[in-house]
Amino acid sequence: MAGKKLLLLLKPFDVYTFRQSDGISRITNPQILQHLDNRCKVHKDAIDFCQKILEQKSIDWEPIFRYNLSKPISNVDLVVTVGGDGTLLQASHLMDDSIPVLGVNSDPTRAMEVEEFSNEFDASRSTGYLCAATVKNFEQVLDNILAGQIIPSKLSRIAVCVNSKLLPTFALNDILIAHPCPASVSRFSFKIKKDSLPCSPLVNCRSSGLRVSTAAGSTAAMLSAGGFIIPALSQDLQYMVREPIPPGAACSGLMHGLVKSAQSMKATWFSKEGVIYIDGSHVCYSIQNGDTIEISSKAPGLKVFLPPHLLL
Repeated sequence: MAGKKLLLLLKPFDVYTFRQSDGISRITNPQILQHLDNRCKVHKDAIDFCQKILEQKSIDWEPIFRYNLSKPISNVDLVVTVGGDGTLLQASHLMDDSIPVLGVNSDPTRAMEVEEFSNEFDASRSTGYLCAATVKNFEQVLDNILAGQIIPSKLSRIAVCVNSKLLPTFALNDILIAHPCPASVSRFSFKIKKDSLPCSPLVNCRSSGLRVSTAAGSTAAMLSAGGFIIPALSQDLQYMVREPIPPGAACSGLMHGLVKSAQSMKATWFSKEGVIYIDGSHVCYSIQNGDTIEISSKAPGLKVFLPPHLLL
């Protein structure tokens, strides 16, 4: 890959800020303060390390913090994200299916640390589920990529159409359709279809919303809500109605299931207002009563260099 271009996308440092605008910390536990200070230092050290490695390679590269990224990524041959899954997800929203991405987990969770402070606070760091590298193996993984010895996997993404208009952002993990107030009831109906023909009955819902995940996202919020893990390279989507009313409706078998790769889900929204959240809370689109939403895995995939265990 000599002569190629690389974009180094960086998680910012201010995500670890624990002081208010007046400079006073509202956190008084010295162990928490030390933990946050260390997280920031480890992340900074990881960025410095990755940049030093890149300086030794025959490749043009440019660093950019993720909050400065606003336009679609183009004219590069590889994107390397340094942070965690959130940084990789943000990059994915501005990438098509032609450029591969490598995630570097800059601050992996340390099991012994989590156990040590379990009675004091949550000492978890970065999960980095989709990240194939850390500082320990970044150079080796990068060299293998540059030499063409490993190839990226293609992960499915979710395409969402509202009133037949395609939303510009594809979800790599999941989408959540819900009322903007978490205490309000979400009213909607949905059915699964294939080539305009129904594959399921119409399901009418009053609930806390509807979550749909990709295979990659099936290990995130979907799993926490009681879903199941889908092999990472599957093109199927998993859906779950959140907290259906009445509770017994969850036992009907229609509130949780799969949208196969050749199928799509068509939903109609019946609350006064609603929001479609893409991969968390940062990217969202408003909907209103009567809007139709079509959900499928027909979005362009994303080329990702995955950790080996996800390919088993």
